[in-house]
Amino acid sequence: MEYTHLGRTGLNVSRLCLGTMNFGPFTDETDSFAIMDSAHEQGINFFDTANAYGRDKGKGATEQIIGNWFQQGGGRRERTVLATKLYADMDDWPNYGKLSALNIRRSLDDSLRRLQTDHIDLYQFHHVDRATPWEEIWQAVDVAVAQGKILYAGSSNFAGWHIAQAQAAASERHMVGLVSEQSIYNLITRDIELEVIPAAKHYGLGILPWSPLQGGLLGGMLRKGREGGRRAEGRVADALEALRPQIQEFEDFADGLGHAPGDVALAWLLHQPAVTGPIVGPRTQEQLDAAVRALDVTLDDDALARLDEIFPGYKTAPEHYAW
Repeated sequence: MEYTHLGRTGLNVSRLCLGTMNFGPFTDETDSFAIMDSAHEQGINFFDTANAYGRDKGKGATEQIIGNWFQQGGGRRERTVLATKLYADMDDWPNYGKLSALNIRRSLDDSLRRLQTDHIDLYQFHHVDRATPWEEIWQAVDVAVAQGKILYAGSSNFAGWHIAQAQAAASERHMVGLVSEQSIYNLITRDIELEVIPAAKHYGLGILPWSPLQGGLLGGMLRKGREGGRRAEGRVADALEALRPQIQEFEDFADGLGHAPGDVALAWLLHQPAVTGPIVGPRTQEQLDAAVRALDVTLDDDALARLDEIFPGYKTAPEHYAW
């Protein structure tokens, strides 16, 4: 396993982050435990979750599974850099969502209880809260840091100017501020190259791409369909039809490299500036093993250029649309 610093911090994290959104709704507790144990065995020390994960099992169910896994001992908690998120409404009653000081305090304590731990290593804002001033947010974070309940703060689904706004307010309080940004980023969806990645590079944030395979579109979906595997449905099927020529080119190119398409897609992210590591969310052990293979894929300049031809990206703003 390869490791890198999370943004500008001294914290060492694996180049792959284990996403846990499937734990509970699609992967039962026993299999989730096995996947997390395997992640540690393969050197993955960075786990990501959120207070709202759980779907039909109920919000918080995923955190509870992770907490039960920690309670088995064996250094499971100590060897894990634990990231979770808040923002989603956890109850219909007022102040059970967003980023008010009250909800930060309440959500943090609830996550700590479900996760059965005394602190969160990376506490992330799952979405920007335009109604709460950053002075209030950072004051609540400052208190939580002083209490030893969190170590670092990160963002998710922020625009570039939201990152700048957050960092300016943190600087006024002489705080570290945000150390990471979790955004959708993959060969197909590259919007963050315009302003989010430049902001992250400037302020020293590590990028944590979610949906690195764009819902499976970059995971060899055309080949799997021909071989009788699971077929795309709904919006994924619509996207597949719209992008079919590009995805076919991509799969053919990956075949030429001698790698699975999903491995190439993950490896491409690992070559991008400011990316700490993509978040992989396996439902099965086999999917985790497949993700780890991407670390052995090296893409030279010609390969990276060819991928840019198949899935064009963005120049940094404003050069992308102006001189």
